[in-house]
Order: sequence, then C-alpha cells, then structure tokens
Amino acid sequence: MRRRTPYVLLAGSLFAATAAMAIPVTPDPARDSSTNTIKIGWSHTTQSNGYVDDTWWATRGRCAPDYLGERLLCDAVGYLARATSRTFEAKVSDDMGLPLADRWGLMTAKNSPFIRSAHIETPLGLAAVLGFYRAALENRGWTENDGAAVAPDRAVVAFTTPDGPALLRLVRQDRMTIVDLALRKPLASTALIRPAPGRVRLLLGNKTDEAADITVNDQTIRLPAHAGEKLIDSDAAADKLPDSQKMDLPPGRYRVTLKLDGSAATSREFEVAADETWGLLVGPEGTPLPLRLY
Repeated sequence: MRRRTPYVLLAGSLFAATAAMAIPVTPDPARDSSTNTIKIGWSHTTQSNGYVDDTWWATRGRCAPDYLGERLLCDAVGYLARATSRTFEAKVSDDMGLPLADRWGLMTAKNSPFIRSAHIETPLGLAAVLGFYRAALENRGWTENDGAAVAPDRAVVAFTTPDGPALLRLVRQDRMTIVDLALRKPLASTALIRPAPGRVRLLLGNKTDEAADITVNDQTIRLPAHAGEKLIDSDAAADKLPDSQKMDLPPGRYRVTLKLDGSAATSREFEVAADETWGLLVGPEGTPLPLRLY
C-alpha cells in the first residue's frame, strides 16, 4: 500500500493541476495586453551599384486568455515577446536613427538610398506622441522649422537635420495615433520610384502564402501569393512590378480594404501626401503593412 501512495499522490496532483489550468479567468486589460505577441520581419539587400537597402516590419498581437492555463502560457510568451521587442527597438533605432513611440502595435521602417522612414501605430494620444518626438528628435540634433501645423487630431512638423530635410506627420484615427516620420535623401534623377509631380505613387505586394484582394479608391487588385513581395528593394523592384500593382493617386486619405482568400476582409484608412511613394504589403494574417519608399 505504501508503494502505491506516491503514484496516487502524483495522479492527484496532476488531476488538480489539469483542473486548475481549465479554470475560467476574467479578462484583465492591464495584464492581457496588446503587446503579448510579436511578429518581426527584416530584409537586407546590397545592390550592384553598392547601395544598401534595409526594411523592417513588426506587428504586435493580443493574447486574451479564457482559462488559467492559457493565461500562464500568455505570460510566458509575453515575457519573451517583450524581450524581443526591446532588442528589435534598439536595433531599429540604432540602425535607422529614428526613434519609435512607445506601445506601438505596428511599425515599418525603411533605409534606402532615397529615404529613411518609419510608420508607427500606437494607442498613445496625439499630444503625448508629438511631445515624445519633439524631445527625441531634438536630442538627435534635428531642428524644428517654423510653421508647424498642430490640431487635436493631426500635426505636421518639418525639421532640418544634418542629413537633409525631414517631416513628421501625426494623424489620430480609430483610437490610434498614426506616425509617419521620413528623412528624404538626395535622389538620382534616373530613379524609377519617384511619383509624377504633385501625385502619389502606390506599389502593391503580397508577402503571404495566400492570394489577396486589395481595394483602393474603388479599384480592386488581385495579388497572387508572394506577388510583388520584393517591392521593398525599391527602385529596381518598382520598375519590374506589373502595371496592375502600381497606382497613381492624388494626395489625400484613402480607405483600403484587404482580403486574404478564406479570411474576412479588413479595412483601414491611410493618408498620403503629394510627391510621396508608398508600398502597401499584405503581411501576416492579412495585416496591411504601409511602407514609405520615397
């Protein structure tokens, strides 16, 4: 009887642990945050002329457990995600020289012969984000120009930097602050990525294994799996894209609808300005990844 006791106790402990793992839990927004998972992508291209092109993107997802076991798993995943996020943020900040606002949920960044840019989406209020960037960019030697346009739902601030002119654009949308920060570099006159004067150029690509439909300005474009995923290679890749994956638009705000085969459609609004070139990539799980290219 004594020999059986440890096994009986072990079995009882396992039963109790299993039962505890299945205990329902009340959602806790402070604990089960939108920063508990992270997906990261990075590419590095060296062109034949010696130019180097780097692209980063990252998305954070929500871990919302229904049971204690799931919460424990979320806690472990969240710990690793936060450590990965800190490493990623430091890498992007050091390599790009562009700071990232805190609590971002999506970010893309570009460093090419044409531009250094970052697109960031954060739930922080517009005033807080504007204050962060003014202080952080001043610390990096940027000088704010006169004439900043600041309103409760948007801000446009120009800067003079040692490397050229830069622009910070903030838009408050759907309880998120959208940050677009770009420093444009000197551009060769033969560049193929440049839009027509006063217009916006939009290049479309699909990084996923499924076909996708993108609707912009009431025009729907069908993208096979991985079609145009190399548009991040900038000038040469932009020239090779078929005309169906290039759009010439007037500046303004556009609603973009994205649908992966077998998934529900998602819609977002994006704002673009004259003389800008943007890439829009279909990312993991159909997430739209806007990327300032010029």
